[in-house]
Amino acid sequence: MHQTKQQKESPYKVGQKVRIIHLEGEDNRYDGKEGVIEDIDAIGQLHGTWGGIAIIPEADEFTVIG
Repeated sequence: MHQTKQQKESPYKVGQKVRIIHLEGEDNRYDGKEGVIEDIDAIGQLHGTWGGIAIIPEADEFTVIG
């Protein structure tokens, strides 16, 4: 798979485990969920096993746990 410049500069990596603290603009249904990053899209949003919504690193609260 070809990576974009944004993906290469991202401090996050596919395979890292994250815990969501809170997603901006969402209710608390994702708060506390954990998952593994499966993809980082062209604009740097993180997609993974925590559900059907992307983490936006500049806006959302989350932590890398593994």
